[in-house]
Amino acid sequence: MNEAILSIDPGTRKCGLVLVDIKSQIVIEGIILPPNLIFEWVSKWQIDYCFSEILLGNGTGSEMIKRIISEKMKFEIKIVEEKGSTLRSRNRYWELWPPKGLISLLPRGLILPPEELDAVAALVLAEDYLNRKFAVPKRKSFKTLL
Repeated sequence: MNEAILSIDPGTRKCGLVLVDIKSQIVIEGIILPPNLIFEWVSKWQIDYCFSEILLGNGTGSEMIKRIISEKMKFEIKIVEEKGSTLRSRNRYWELWPPKGLISLLPRGLILPPEELDAVAALVLAEDYLNRKFAVPKRKSFKTLL
């Protein structure tokens, strides 16, 4: 059985969710979705993976997301600091999926990742909270339901 934690980077238009397995130190799943789909995915992942904790960034939309989950589920939600997580998620993206070809010659600060970073930001929140890095198996893109 997984010892999993769900991490959420909240927002009013979109949220990043990532589920990490603490024991194996891997990302199980990641997704970017609108806030109205949060409860559906949290419920599905709870059934599929039986995670033990929810981490929620303290930024824009966090109170709304906390309310959506708390009204329907009995979970203690740990609020975590997310200051600087957007910039750190860009750097983390390039650590996980280094650029290839001529783009790899450019300084990382000058190139934008080709994907939305909300799930990577949720990963950064989990990594900060747990003080460890997680691997993403194969070239697994995070789903986007926007």
